[in-house]
Amino acid sequence: MSETVEVIHADGVAVDVKRLQAAVRVVLQQQERASASGVAIQVTDNETVQRLNRTYRGVDAPTDVLSFPAEMPPLPPNADGTPEELHLGDLAIAYPYTAAQASAMGHDLNDTLVLLVVHGTLHLLGYDHDTSSNKSEMWAAQAQALAALAVPATIVPALETEHDQD
Repeated sequence: MSETVEVIHADGVAVDVKRLQAAVRVVLQQQERASASGVAIQVTDNETVQRLNRTYRGVDAPTDVLSFPAEMPPLPPNADGTPEELHLGDLAIAYPYTAAQASAMGHDLNDTLVLLVVHGTLHLLGYDHDTSSNKSEMWAAQAQALAALAVPATIVPALETEHDQD
């Protein structure tokens, strides 16, 4: 069984769906979680992400990406012995916020979206950047995935600054 990556986006929002799916798959493969994993990515507006951020994090502002890990125990294998797909969780990306951030930093928008998907997927897998040790571990995994996806490492400092304020 392979992983399922669903990308939901509004009409008129230019996202490279295959590249975002590849970003999730690379992270899951590198973290040895690819055999039975599902992730949903919603690329949406700033207002939706701000509402989610306010509701779940107590921060009344838009942000680039939010991660919502699924809260469910591992499922037993199917009758044929193959693992049942486990939904890891959902990502919400504020497209206008992200586009403005990429433009202000002089970064390619598609590379920025890939970075956010990598970052969010690592959060779904339990990574965090709440301590310097955790951050080092997460940033190493993030750098490995970005290298495999041919996203320049220079894009990370913008995210690092943004997320250190969380």
